[in-house]
Amino acid sequence: MEKLKICGGSRLSGTLRVHGAKNAALPILAASLLPGECVLHNCPRLTDVEAACNILAQLGASAHREGESVVVSGGGDCCCCIPDELMRRMRSSIVFLGAIIAKCGWARISLPGGCELGPRPIDLHLAALERLGVEIGEDHGYLDCRVRDRLHGGIVTLPFPSVGATENVMIAAALAEGETVIRNAAREPEISDLADFLNACGGRVRIAQNGDVRIEGVRSLSPCEHRVISDRIAAATYLSCAAITGGELLLTGVCTEHLSAVLPCFEEMGCRIETTAETIRLEAPKRLHPLRCVRTMPYPGFPTDAQSPLMAAACLADGSSMFVENIFESRYKQVPELARMGADIKVEGRIALVHGVRELHSASVHCTDLRGGAAIAVAALAAQGESELLEIGHIDRGYERFEENLASIGAQVRREA
Repeated sequence: MEKLKICGGSRLSGTLRVHGAKNAALPILAASLLPGECVLHNCPRLTDVEAACNILAQLGASAHREGESVVVSGGGDCCCCIPDELMRRMRSSIVFLGAIIAKCGWARISLPGGCELGPRPIDLHLAALERLGVEIGEDHGYLDCRVRDRLHGGIVTLPFPSVGATENVMIAAALAEGETVIRNAAREPEISDLADFLNACGGRVRIAQNGDVRIEGVRSLSPCEHRVISDRIAAATYLSCAAITGGELLLTGVCTEHLSAVLPCFEEMGCRIETTAETIRLEAPKRLHPLRCVRTMPYPGFPTDAQSPLMAAACLADGSSMFVENIFESRYKQVPELARMGADIKVEGRIALVHGVRELHSASVHCTDLRGGAAIAVAALAAQGESELLEIGHIDRGYERFEENLASIGAQVRREA
């Protein structure tokens, strides 16, 4: 079992280019099943991306890497069943459901796996697809989904702006008959990126000014080349790494607009921020200031995925910071591990109060989930002594060459078997 060894205390300084967004690449890989011949540039090297490529192979397509790009080639007939082993590797694998139904007319998949962040029901996905004519049954942990003739358009009103449900409907509706309107749709940048991909393939997707997503179904999609947007959560994580170490970091290849809710938090902590459309420079003070209140919200609010690494940085602030988690019920699983390093965090329901301490100390800690693992790494970079991070497979799901990137800006970090 691989682990990371991080010796804290080094001031991080340098330049990093941010890789492509995991949360954009995965639904686009799923949607690429429809045109079957696509080249996805800036597609990150992540275990979740590898899992998505394995699912494509199971479904009759092939996906291979050429440098920073992934080439998806359609096969002949589509296999419409994803086995339990592949579905359990990541919870976002449910986004393949809409693509399989649109291509084959039926699908059989098991319930997905991935990070355990509390209840994350797929009922929103299923209810939305039923509005397009999908009939759904459950059989011993598998979902059997069928459409009698062709998917048809409809009005889908989501009770919550779920990113995954919005993506599933967009992909399925791209080949449906008539127009589909998604109301209360998610507005995350990954939604716009998926729309751009589908339109590049000949789809007709429009995001209205009020946030509704309108999809006019077409008979078929055509091959295309598409560049995946940069990963805003990876950017927020590396900014947290620089902030907690009193460092100076230049991020390139980012979309600064996508971080509009995150950057003010670093400024509130006393960091100097300079931006262009595609770069962010952060210069941190020797000691961070506390945050009054960080509330996670759907985009354009503060992203839940950035909460964990920012909380780790707040552990060394001069004062108390408050976090309110409004998306996932179990998003504070990193707190006990941070406490092992000397952090002072009190959790009550959805609220976490972080009392800044003078210093953190090294420990042997477990990565609890993807973003929780990143948070623990952030804390270890500033802790006294050498920390041992276990279960780093979680980190590999969402961060490309994580330890190499950190080492390139001055961190003392190494991977061991």
